[in-house]
Amino acid sequence: MNVLVLMGGISPERDVSLDSGAAICKALESAGHNVVGLDTGAGAELPEGKINTSVPTVKPDPPEMRELLRMERQSALRSITIDSLHNIDVVFIALHGGAGENGEVQALLELADIAYTGSGVLASALAMDKDMSKKIFLSENIPTPKWMLIEKTSYNDFSESSEVVSSDFDFPLIVKPCDTGSTVGLSLVKDKDNLITALEHAAQFTRKIMAEEYISGRELTVGILDGKALPVVEIIPSHELYDYECKYLPGKSQYVVPAEIDDDLRQKLQTYGEQAFHALGCAGYGRVDFRVNAENKPYCLEVNTLPGMTSTSLVPKAAKAAGISFEKLVEKICKEAIERKSSK
Repeated sequence: MNVLVLMGGISPERDVSLDSGAAICKALESAGHNVVGLDTGAGAELPEGKINTSVPTVKPDPPEMRELLRMERQSALRSITIDSLHNIDVVFIALHGGAGENGEVQALLELADIAYTGSGVLASALAMDKDMSKKIFLSENIPTPKWMLIEKTSYNDFSESSEVVSSDFDFPLIVKPCDTGSTVGLSLVKDKDNLITALEHAAQFTRKIMAEEYISGRELTVGILDGKALPVVEIIPSHELYDYECKYLPGKSQYVVPAEIDDDLRQKLQTYGEQAFHALGCAGYGRVDFRVNAENKPYCLEVNTLPGMTSTSLVPKAAKAAGISFEKLVEKICKEAIERKSSK
């Protein structure tokens, strides 16, 4: 196969995307495929798997996020050209967050009539919008934490919203952007005094903010491959939450694969994971995140349509537990995308 790997970009998850892209390139090359890596943030190919560092790394909490998102869309438009797609059998999208994961890059590739990995335009957009995805979860009887959507105003005064949230939710609660990933902009709010600060923090990244019931308990996730659930993974973070630092800094979290849970809970998680994946219309592969309370009741948080794809990321860990090597995993994802395109 001739594979173009899209990575980097300039979303808040640029670092993670570069790691995923480099790992995917290496794995596909090891399997004997022809691979070109493209950093959409720099608009440049990455020869011999080398990461282009000419674009500054975007930190998890950058200012002026709306302008960065606009720039990201422009960088993707400039980078993904007909020349880039010449003789390419499939595009492996290793972008995370922003235009790479919300359906915009997928729409470009649809217009170019080329196969690409992961979910399509609508499913990507629905999964990125946590408010819309949770409405679909409820319609499919998939339990999800109670939530409320708060719209950012032009004058950024959250005092009224804070009163409404405080009256409807118990503390602690979660405040997060409705349409970002990797826990960017997320806060665990333990009392009313810190609620406005958390809302203001989330508003740096989006106009749509979510207040969500906090489920005290265990963090578990279900990888999905070809529409079927992989072994359940339990995440044991060193912090109170599985935050950005715990996700991406070595040694900050422990992972139990497969999770040490009873068969009833395992079956519920895998069933809900598959249901959530299909309810949004997802395809190829993904990851569905859950919290499980002290009574062993699972709550679906979100579906990730482009989860991390380094050899130590959660979906590859789950695949390995199912007997699928990282090289075979990325190869299967590419072949599924080509077959899906040819069947249209």
